[in-house]
Formats: sequence, structure tokens, C-alpha cells
Amino acid sequence: MSHPIIHLSAIQKSYYMGKQAIPVLKGITLDIHKNEYVALMGPSGSGKSTLMNILGCLDSPTAGKYVLNGQDVSKMDDDSLADVRNKEIGFVFQQFNLLPRLTAAENVALPLVYAGLAKKTRHEMALAVLEKVGLAERSHHKPNELSGGQCQRVAIARALVNNPSLILADEPTGNLDTKTSIEIMDIFGKIQSAGNTVVLVTHEEDIANHAHRIVRLRDGLIETDRRNEHPAKSALHGVENIYENG
Repeated sequence: MSHPIIHLSAIQKSYYMGKQAIPVLKGITLDIHKNEYVALMGPSGSGKSTLMNILGCLDSPTAGKYVLNGQDVSKMDDDSLADVRNKEIGFVFQQFNLLPRLTAAENVALPLVYAGLAKKTRHEMALAVLEKVGLAERSHHKPNELSGGQCQRVAIARALVNNPSLILADEPTGNLDTKTSIEIMDIFGKIQSAGNTVVLVTHEEDIANHAHRIVRLRDGLIETDRRNEHPAKSALHGVENIYENG
């Protein structure tokens, strides 16, 4: 098997209250390979959000080693981590995190601004990826003119626009109704089928059941790590062909 895109070895993370160390992650060892679709689950306080922040290079471990796509990121400074985040990782959050004064296309193009691409190129790339998530016709609309599900599609398009190694989704359906949640999970399935690596953090069993592998955390350790032999299939057909022409 090829080298893992994510290699975690004995990852620990502690926070300090005064001089007292509060351990949150107590030795996480985990490999995730290219094109895997993994759900991270666990009760509140299990450490899944802290692990997500480390995977996303938003935080650094107290101890242990994290290699992302061949780079040891565990000891990088903040500027280097920011560079890795922009090139290697696409984020999707529960709150969408769209800028209200920008159109859908402008929101999607933001990572390309930081990458230094020309405006015309940014716009073309943003429109292409909005088409993949079924929102090309809403590219000129601002977030307050879009539904919650449409806003999350814009956020997914933004995560995909600079072709990252890894898509990290943190409770991506937390603010959506059941029907819209299924539509969004269907898009993640298409993203993974197109060759992307997807890591999803959720506390909802039915959402985790869309992934092909489920890793459960408890008290800062991996409790179980199992293949999901029968991932959930969407009952909806409106987004079946998103990636056929992409």
C-alpha cells in the first residue's frame, strides 16, 4: 500500500490551566490513505475536535509526530502551517464561514487569492467548482440570498477549489435539516469517488454511516477503528451526476 496521506504517531495534546496540564489527546496513532473516507466520532470531551484541529494544522501537538502528504508538520511554525493549510487542506465547517459581502463565486475564490492567482483565473476556477456542486447558476448571489444547504455547497466548493490533498469537514450538516443533510452527504460521497480524501468529524451516527471507515475516540484515545462494510447510500437523485462531467 502507498504511503499514508495522514500519519499520526503517538500524538498527545495538553492544555494548561495555570501550571496544571490537562491532557486531551493521550497518544493517538492513526494512518489514513489517499481516497479514504473516514468519520471521526466520539462523545463531547473525547478529543475529536482537538484531533481535527491538529489534522487541519490549526494547532500543533504537545508530543508525537504528524506527517501530512510526506511533510512532517508537527514541529512547523505558524507561518509554515498556514502555507500547508492553504495548499493541502480544504475545510468545511458547520457554520459555513462565508463572507457576507462576497458573492458565492468570490467566496469560493478566496483560497486562490492567497495563492496569488490572477482574478480572471480565480473566477473561472470558482465557476467550474460551483458547477460541480450544482450551484453555477447562483454564483453571483451573496450568502443571505442562499439557503443553508446552498451556503454549505458554496463552502464545499471553496474547500475543493485549489485541489487540496485532504478535505476536512467538521459537523458539516449540524445546521441543516434531514433532507438537506442527505444531499450534502451525497456530495461528499461524490467528492470521495472522484479521488479525494475526506475526513469527517460528527457526533451523529447516521452521518458517520456515510463514511467507509469509522474511528471512535473516548477520553483522548482511539476506542475503535473499523471498516464500514455498508456505507449509507443517498435516497435522493438530484445530485447523482455532479462528477460525471468534472
